[in-house]
Parts: sequence; structure tokens; C-alpha cells
Amino acid sequence: MPDILDYAALDATPVATDPFPHVVVRNFVPPGMLTSVIDTLPDMASGGSFPPSSLALRGAAHDLVAALEGRTLRDRIAAKFGLDLESSQTMLTVRGRTRDKDGKIHTDSTAKLVTILLYLNPASADWAGQDGCLRLLRGPDDLEDYAVEVPPVDGTLLVFPNGPTTYHGHKTFVGRRYAIQLNYMADDAKARYELRRHKISAVVKRLLPA
Repeated sequence: MPDILDYAALDATPVATDPFPHVVVRNFVPPGMLTSVIDTLPDMASGGSFPPSSLALRGAAHDLVAALEGRTLRDRIAAKFGLDLESSQTMLTVRGRTRDKDGKIHTDSTAKLVTILLYLNPASADWAGQDGCLRLLRGPDDLEDYAVEVPPVDGTLLVFPNGPTTYHGHKTFVGRRYAIQLNYMADDAKARYELRRHKISAVVKRLLPA
């Protein structure tokens, strides 16, 4: 069975530096695999981020999450950016919809050493107007001052180490927009707090009615 992730494509993609170090890999989930993943994703009627344990993932979607949390991807990202991620815990969430309040310009928490976003939507006219396309920004004030725009389609992977100037955001998009966010976490009090909050969220969401 072929890999569900195209590690060779990640290895071959150089690190871009504008507006901050990052890599973008189109078709990181190869097209045939992406179809299987999309077919097994749960219908997520509400916005927000969900831990996998609250979603009862199955089939290819379950296999994808396992691969993302595995050693192979961690080692390749560590080598790509020259990072020591050996002792970093992972925190993974799935989003199925975005709301009008989502996408505001921000940087990620300093508890997150690296942010990994994987987009699981088929390419369609929904993204032609750039709504919902993530922008890597040169500053905190202007969504139009961007260096890179990443359509959330076709199994595209975005990876960047976090820092004080890693501003990103997207235009308002309300509707279905599947994305997985994986973070390698720092080993400090703030990171431990976020990991605890993440685990509590998983328990609460398992108790919520479907």
C-alpha cells in the first residue's frame, strides 16, 4: 500500500523565507489517497477544533491522523528546519467548518514550536474568490500585505516554526473547510497547560450529543 503522505515531496521542497521560514507542499496527500480521506471524514456541523478522539475517525481519515502523529513526519520536519523536536509532544485537532469570526490575523501561541496545517478540501470554485485561503503576512495590520497565499485544497501541507512575526490569517469564509492542525509543543508550563486543555476538550466533546 502506498504511503498516505508524500514524504519525498516534502524532502524535495526548499524552505521559503518570505515573509518567514515555511514550506508549502501541494498534494502532500496524493490525489487517490485524498479521495479516500475525504470519503471517510465525519460530517462536522459546527465550527471549532476537535481532537480526533472526539470524532471516532475511521478508515483513511484514521490512518492519516496516525501518520501525521508518527515519527517519520516529525524527523523530516526537524531536519528540514534544523530543529530538535525529539522530546516535543504533539497536539492535533481537526476542523470541518469555518465561521465568520475565524481567520483573524494572529500568531500562534509560543507554546507551539511548529505549526503544521494540512488542507483536505477538493479544489472548487468556492476558493476562487480567495475567501478562506490562508495568507502568510508581512505584518499584523493588513490582510492584503501578504507574501504567500495557500488555497486550502488538494492535500496541501503548510509548515512553519512559530515566532513573534509569523502572522497569518484569511478572508472570511463561512462553510465547510476541512483542515488538520498539528503542533509540536514546547516543554514548558504554557505548553503543558495547552495540552491539558486539549485533553479536557477531548473528554467534553466525547460527551456532547452528535
